[in-house]
Amino acid sequence: MTMEAIRAVTAVEEKGRAEKAEAEARVKQAIAEAEREGQSLLQKARREGAEHGRAMLKAAEERAAKAAEETAARARQESDALCSAAKGRLNEAADMIVGRVVKS
Repeated sequence: MTMEAIRAVTAVEEKGRAEKAEAEARVKQAIAEAEREGQSLLQKARREGAEHGRAMLKAAEERAAKAAEETAARARQESDALCSAAKGRLNEAADMIVGRVVKS
């Protein structure tokens, strides 16, 4: 081989090595960017998931509080009705007791 051919082959080999190194650097950079973007998306998804969970918990607590209020209101109404019924029968019960005591 002539010196010129050797130089040409050497230049092509060096150019190939440089292109390969450049391509490897671009790949590493692309991987790093993809990892950063992936981490960012993961953190965003976690935040959104936590916010969604808090919203669902708040809604459930509100529904539970409303149900508890409704149950307490029904219990008060039933208690008031029972008290009214008992008061209405109080005189009748007293008369019955007096009647039994007097008869004995």
